[in-house]
Amino acid sequence: MEQRDDLSRLTLIVAQMGEAVITTTETVEKLAQKVDAIALSLQTQNHHVQQQSYQIFALSDALQTLIDNQAVSKKQVDQLIEALQDLVINL
Repeated sequence: MEQRDDLSRLTLIVAQMGEAVITTTETVEKLAQKVDAIALSLQTQNHHVQQQSYQIFALSDALQTLIDNQAVSKKQVDQLIEALQDLVINL
């Protein structure tokens, strides 16, 4: 009878260990899915950051072009003012 009790206890322990392994495996699978989702989210965010970097570069380039054009325009306006002043003085 004692052997039966020992066998029953061992069977119960093995069953509980099996359930623990199954539960642990399910938990690890869920965590792996969450890690995959986070990795995908980070990749998407990285893509957005990269696109924003390109946009910032393009805006900086456009701003530099605008500044350069404004400098040329100012120089031309200054020359025009000087020419008009000369014209007024010589009238």
